[in-house]
Amino acid sequence: MNNKLKQNLQKIFNFLIPDFFFRRKLKQTLNSLSDYDKEYILQRVNYYNKVNNSFQTDENFQTIKEFKKGKKKTRLLDLYKYLRYFHQENKIASFLGDHIDTLPVPTFIKSRLIDDQNENFVLMNLGKVRHFIYTNDQIKFEDKLNQVVWRGAAYRPHRKVMIQKFYDHPLCDIGQTNKPKEDAPWEKNRMSIEEQLKYKFILSIEGNDVATNLKWIMSSNSIAFMTKPKYESWYMEGLLIPNYHYVLLKDDYSDLEEKVRYYSENIEEANSIIKNAQEYLSQFKDDKREDLISLLVVKKYFEFQEKNQENK
Repeated sequence: MNNKLKQNLQKIFNFLIPDFFFRRKLKQTLNSLSDYDKEYILQRVNYYNKVNNSFQTDENFQTIKEFKKGKKKTRLLDLYKYLRYFHQENKIASFLGDHIDTLPVPTFIKSRLIDDQNENFVLMNLGKVRHFIYTNDQIKFEDKLNQVVWRGAAYRPHRKVMIQKFYDHPLCDIGQTNKPKEDAPWEKNRMSIEEQLKYKFILSIEGNDVATNLKWIMSSNSIAFMTKPKYESWYMEGLLIPNYHYVLLKDDYSDLEEKVRYYSENIEEANSIIKNAQEYLSQFKDDKREDLISLLVVKKYFEFQEKNQENK
């Protein structure tokens, strides 16, 4: 049984456990905050949940009990994992799609634009099974191929532009896995993560929102090549430092060849970026701490609802 299927089955099994069991555990779980660096945890809670003003519920909200009745897809199960610790009559707003530009009320969501106007976008770790994949890369950076690799679907214009420029470049192994609508030779065979790890450089390109492959790249001994991210998720992409955690590319990818040649020759600098990336990623590997942070994000959400909403 593959790991993704195993985790999804575990979610469904946990869903069947009576909710009162979790509500009884809430106080104990929140008290575990004293076991960790409180300042660090609260910084992350306030990063994900930027709500600082009280708000009222309206037609955009539903009770946790109503939310639970939705289709049992991965993102619903990921969010309900933490909502169930709270009273079922508490009300929430949620958006379980990839991205939405504006939200009228504080809403639990998977991703948001990196800007100062995102107070209503309350980040939760939705789609964790797909997005938080780690590698056990045994190949040293210096032993990898001096090329940049990428595989993925190319429906978005910025992905098509990149493929057109580099699908046949000698320093690149780049291609799309869906059949092009255009009469063009851009389609190439799919590649597993293990096959891509043979390359020194791996492109991380945003699609509808955040780039799915960024976490496993940053857990490896390869370097993420990417433009400055426009979206962020539970991974806090907005805190990543260019040329420290990843190699920054221009939006038109015009410096890609230059960056491949530079970091192929400057091994020490490349290994420093890899080390920094792995250190950044490591903060997400403590499952108990991640659960605590998630519960505190939800708790803060309910604390800022108007008191007359009778949240418990």
